[in-house]
Amino acid sequence: MDPGKQIFLLIMYLQVFLIAAVTDPHDFTALSAVKSNWQNTPPNWIGFDPCREGWEGIQCSNSSITSIVLSGIGLTGTLTADIGNLPMLQELDLSQNMGLTGTLPQAIGNLKKLLYLSLAGCSFLGPIPNTIGSLTQLFSLSLASNKFIGEIPPSIGNLLNLYLLDVTDNKLTGTIPVSNETSPGLDLLVNTRHFHLGQNQLTGTIPLKLFSSKMTLIHLLLDSNQLSGSIPSSLERVQSLELIRLDRNSLNGPVLLNFTGLTNLSQLYLSNNKLTGPMPDLSGMNLVTYVDMSNNSFDASSIPPWFSSLQSLTSFIKLFANIISKNFNGRIMERTQLQGQIPDSIFSVAQLQSVVLSNNQLNGTLDIGTNYGTQLELIDLQNNSITEFAQGSGYSKTLMLQGNPFCATIGSTENYCSLLQQPNTSYSPPPNNCVQHDCNSNQIISPRCKCAYPITGTLKFRSISFSDLGNAGYYNHAQALMMDAFQSIQFPVDSIALSDPFKDEYDYLELRIEVFPSNSDSFNRTGFSMITSQLNNLTFFQLPSSFGPLYFTLDNNDYFSGPKSNKGIIIGAAIGSSILALLLLMTGIYAFKQRRKADTATEAAIRLRDPFASWDRNESAGSRPQIKGLRCFTFEELKKCTNNFSDANIIGIGGYGRVYRGILTGGKLVAIKRAQRGSLQGNVEFKTEIELLSRVHHKNLVSLVGFCYELDEQMLVYEHISNGTLKDSISGKSGIQLSWARRLQIALDSARGLTYLHELANPPIIHRDIKSTNILLDDQLTAKVADFGLSKPLDHTEGHVSTQVKGTMGYMDPEYFMTQQLTDKSDVYSFGVVMLELVTGRNPIHHGRHIVTVVRMAMDKTKDLYNLHEILDPAIGVGNTLKGLEKFVDLAIRCVEEWRANRPAMGQVVKEIENIAEQAGLDYDFEMLSTSASHYYSTNGSLYLPDNKKFYEYSESFPHSEIELQ
Repeated sequence: MDPGKQIFLLIMYLQVFLIAAVTDPHDFTALSAVKSNWQNTPPNWIGFDPCREGWEGIQCSNSSITSIVLSGIGLTGTLTADIGNLPMLQELDLSQNMGLTGTLPQAIGNLKKLLYLSLAGCSFLGPIPNTIGSLTQLFSLSLASNKFIGEIPPSIGNLLNLYLLDVTDNKLTGTIPVSNETSPGLDLLVNTRHFHLGQNQLTGTIPLKLFSSKMTLIHLLLDSNQLSGSIPSSLERVQSLELIRLDRNSLNGPVLLNFTGLTNLSQLYLSNNKLTGPMPDLSGMNLVTYVDMSNNSFDASSIPPWFSSLQSLTSFIKLFANIISKNFNGRIMERTQLQGQIPDSIFSVAQLQSVVLSNNQLNGTLDIGTNYGTQLELIDLQNNSITEFAQGSGYSKTLMLQGNPFCATIGSTENYCSLLQQPNTSYSPPPNNCVQHDCNSNQIISPRCKCAYPITGTLKFRSISFSDLGNAGYYNHAQALMMDAFQSIQFPVDSIALSDPFKDEYDYLELRIEVFPSNSDSFNRTGFSMITSQLNNLTFFQLPSSFGPLYFTLDNNDYFSGPKSNKGIIIGAAIGSSILALLLLMTGIYAFKQRRKADTATEAAIRLRDPFASWDRNESAGSRPQIKGLRCFTFEELKKCTNNFSDANIIGIGGYGRVYRGILTGGKLVAIKRAQRGSLQGNVEFKTEIELLSRVHHKNLVSLVGFCYELDEQMLVYEHISNGTLKDSISGKSGIQLSWARRLQIALDSARGLTYLHELANPPIIHRDIKSTNILLDDQLTAKVADFGLSKPLDHTEGHVSTQVKGTMGYMDPEYFMTQQLTDKSDVYSFGVVMLELVTGRNPIHHGRHIVTVVRMAMDKTKDLYNLHEILDPAIGVGNTLKGLEKFVDLAIRCVEEWRANRPAMGQVVKEIENIAEQAGLDYDFEMLSTSASHYYSTNGSLYLPDNKKFYEYSESFPHSEIELQ
């Protein structure tokens, strides 16, 4: 090409760049410097404007780079100090890139806005920089499975907003840091829910100061370290604990914990230590599902009487097997072991799957009895002193008695006396029944009979409460829940396959996972990174309680270097070559048109950049809303999509204003809440709702699509929920009849949404107006909590908000009404009233009597269904067995206790409803509607990453709802 033409085109290109660029130049410089130390970056990382040009894995807001998500794409290189020059960065996820190595730069402490830092599954080494304690907004810190050495930085104690601390599987040494007069420590992390510090080389004692009653910790994982000394008695103060893993250390001395206060505890691992003294007393631990105290040196004892009282044991129990220990020279020294006869009552625990009591001194006659649990799959009593076996029980599952005197007398004529007898723990996914396919090399047939290149890897569950690894029901349940999570946020996932379970040396369950793409035979880099990132997101999947916290490991980092990428490369190269000349030719024309458009669109651009420019003129409105990531609609857009706000499109009327059904360009159905002009309530509620819903994202909360604020108009645009309010369905107005199983599911959905507000939002949020008209049902009758106009953030330090009493009579917390102190337990009270509505079908105040009083007066726990037959909703299906109803009513009554201290937290409510459904044998998450829902809507929108919580939501198309107004 003629040099003069080249210069001309270059000048025109630069003019276009100056007009169209939106990326902050300092951010671009920093990202370019980071990129220069990486190989295998996404192919579209070219040009000068990452935000405008849509660099894969990069998200921006107001010209600043706010998110870098490049999980599992095969990056290699180091992370340089230039990363600290991105001041607005809120998420950095480089997980599952094994080629990333080197030390973490001290400059990472400059990222003051950072909420999520995930470097799990890389090869970073050296110490964790102490400057990480400067990231005071950090919500999730995941550094698992690297090569970090040195001590845990005490400065992490400054991260008071931290929800997850995960440094599992590194080479960290030293003691667990706690605060003193000059230094912070982990004891200050009272809001952190997860301490995952296992599989390191930590030494010293577990500090007594580490635990306090202020903590909200639910998972404590210190397994597979070199910790010594006794288990600190302060651990019993953390009443929120659900999982304790202290196994595979060198802990010694007696266990002096009083477990009575740990009412939420479900799994306890103390095995492979040097613990002595009497065995811990677990009497009254009603939620315990898994206990392992094996390989210790407890005093001689018979099987304790509290064993058979643990009726919530749903799975594997390895209480006292192999009570031995290893000294430092490797010599095995037997300790005093369990002795005496085995009471048949231990086999009758209803949910028990395995009893492993091998290598003890149990003797006498083994009598399994005839009332053994129906789920009991394995009894392992090898190497004891059993002399007789009462064989009239009819037990036909796996029984292992080899090494007992009884087997010596009869030889190996019976299977249970043979060394070959082993429990069956194999599991394979069901056959896909697909017609023979001729797939390309490396492609795999999906469960939906499609040839594709799936994301493959291993899920590791750091605790499980079942031992029957061959039970397909567990994996089918988990698989469906994971699929539901991906579909709820419109990820490009067609199907998921789980297979090949086994327990590794750390008692972690490993599962192979294959995630198959939809609408293509392979994932693009954006979809791939988002999915691998979420597979390591602890809060993304609502898995059943039988599965513990998970961790994902990618099979390899060459997904985009195999045959799956050739076609795209060839097509991309051809298209790029053919249109390059055309793009250059059009550059001058584009620049000219852009200049003319800029002259005519100045006012509109100002309004879009600052839609609340006129807010400050309204003195009664307070400070302007602070939002990110929402679409700003013009008045004309919403006027057009509602047919000039036609009365025919009104779907709700309340004190705030009216709600209209609207259809946006492209056919998306939405609900538009339009405030009455001049309404003070409208100003306040508009600001509250837009600020709150712009930063919370959960499948059980109604999503906010956008807003309009112009020409004295205040409008909020929501997803449209097709089946109206829960009140409409309970009253029969909607024509939908809710079965008992479906009511349990609705209660669980709503409770999960509230738990997200209380426990995952930062700061926590109190809804303040929970009622059946503010719970909406979509086309699958999934419940979503709506109407956040009265909501309030909760002060961490005070634990309550002193505020004017607002809400709805009948649902209002009496303690809040009297003290004007609003807490998260106020929502619990309101939710308890909704639970009673679900059971009775009655209004909260019926003929002048409160529903709580009516139920309490009618209750008689000595009678069937608590004697509530006369006040149960006839539509609930009284003719059928209402499994779990009594426990559901018990929970509701606890929620509506007069004093908040006596009410459970919403997280506990979720867990108990899950247990009610599971123990009642209801497949509550997957029950399909008996009649088809009346409306279905397209949900094929694009994806974006919100600025706050790590949940990807759809940005263009939603399945949508009617909003009930205050």
